[in-house]
Amino acid sequence: MKKSIFITAMMAMMTMAVAPASAQEESGFKKFNVREDFTENGFQWFHEAELLAAGDKEKSNAMTIGWGGIGTLWGRTALTVYVAEKRYTKEFLDKAEYFTVMAFDVEHSKVLNYMGTKSGRDEDKAKAMGLHTAYTANGTPYYTEASMVIECKIMYAAPFDPQYFKSDAPRRMYANFPAGVHSMYIGEVVNAWKK
Repeated sequence: MKKSIFITAMMAMMTMAVAPASAQEESGFKKFNVREDFTENGFQWFHEAELLAAGDKEKSNAMTIGWGGIGTLWGRTALTVYVAEKRYTKEFLDKAEYFTVMAFDVEHSKVLNYMGTKSGRDEDKAKAMGLHTAYTANGTPYYTEASMVIECKIMYAAPFDPQYFKSDAPRRMYANFPAGVHSMYIGEVVNAWKK
């Protein structure tokens, strides 16, 4: 009896030792805790531009974003992104349960520029930029060339309602903005990886 328990335990340990690496580990990412190890300046991080991606293994899209927020909401670590009504990525976000926000090193600045000026309706932007799409365990798309990936589960989504604008800043913004009013997507951070 003791011998069979020992053999079973040894086999379990051997199985754990040869467990395949996650897709993120294979791409050079290491998991990290955003509450303890996120070292970016939250007031600057989105201003520097990041990529937002949503979709599934059949079809996905990404776009450059320059607006966002990081903090805590409803007792959860939260990340908020904003997407204008006519953006192609919004169609994916509205159907998604999860999204990713990706940071890129300086040498990828042309990627951020391209992904923010071209539409995924017209072409496969990732392919055009030589990006390789991978997926988290939840099936959320991200690019292996990113330097950081934060995966969020959507907790809340709603468009801005102009009747609640309390200053001229948003009124001026949307007075001549052809992409339409933005929607807000608040996601609980469920995973984060960096290289």
